[in-house]
Amino acid sequence: MNPNRPINEVMTSKLVTVGPMASAYQIKAIFDQNEFHHLPVVEANDKLLGIISKQDFYKVAYVLSLQTTGRTWSEKEYEVLCAKDLMTEHPLTLESEDTIGLAADIFLANQFHAIPVVEDDRLIGLVTTHDLLLYSFNSPIVEEWQ
Repeated sequence: MNPNRPINEVMTSKLVTVGPMASAYQIKAIFDQNEFHHLPVVEANDKLLGIISKQDFYKVAYVLSLQTTGRTWSEKEYEVLCAKDLMTEHPLTLESEDTIGLAADIFLANQFHAIPVVEDDRLIGLVTTHDLLLYSFNSPIVEEWQ
């Protein structure tokens, strides 16, 4: 594996995103219908505003269930909550030419598992720990360094 290769070679570029006013119900449906664990929040011009992890979403759902008196109340809270309330604002980002090694270092030093990739403040992809594992697994043991 060559850690000096750019992350645009391993990142996911076909993303599902939501706007800041997407409801908690919409977000839950997206997570329930897909196998990914991170949902970028963008404005109409693909400007990255934040990111919602599936784990963080379900933590909020759990806390709501503890703070309310029943399902009806929780459902009312879900109607009020939207992406901007649930997202991590201003997430750490990388650019497409940043290296796989840099992404790996960031993952190792932090507790998150996805990094949005931006160019000119526009979201163009997402690199995850899964992407790096897949790259490592599929790389030849000896690779010619560039």
